[in-house]
Amino acid sequence: MFKNLIAGEWVESSRTRTNINPSDTRDVVGEYAQADTEQALAAIAAAAVALAARGGSTPQQRFDILDAAGAEILARRNELGDLLAREEGKTLPEAIGEVGRAGNIFKFFAGEALRVGGEVVPSVRPGVGVEVTREPIGVVGLITPWNFPIAIPAWKIAPALAFGNTVVLKPADLVPGSAWRSPTSCTARACRPACSTR
Repeated sequence: MFKNLIAGEWVESSRTRTNINPSDTRDVVGEYAQADTEQALAAIAAAAVALAARGGSTPQQRFDILDAAGAEILARRNELGDLLAREEGKTLPEAIGEVGRAGNIFKFFAGEALRVGGEVVPSVRPGVGVEVTREPIGVVGLITPWNFPIAIPAWKIAPALAFGNTVVLKPADLVPGSAWRSPTSCTARACRPACSTR
């Protein structure tokens, strides 16, 4: 039984889904917990608390976490690609390629975390200055589809964390294993949003 990660703890659920390889129905990938409304609300609340308690992380801290997650994904490309192919039915080369893309997405946004800055733009009113800054917006909720089960969460998680937000992830019911076993869960814990529902 693969549990939900909520507030840094692995939590069971009364609802589960059996993940079966679509190309070999004898191959059970795993039994995955499905969050109910109460657990989803607990995950959102934990993300909000974590965001407030963190008091803001530094760009360097976010770089280090995202870069490490990207490196781990790339190092585990074959393992995660095999899992992705089993649970989704994608060919192994395509699955390994998608995992590589996810790792590179984390590494790209690690670099973006260091490229903080704002803009000073001219105003249409005399004597008025306009400065644009970027700040975290808070808790980001992600509901991702089945067709790219590791790349699409990476496209969403990495930029959200790079700019100081917290994340609650709900992967597609058909492919929860890719999200569960990838370092995206570890990244969420390290960045202290500490909540990811599956």
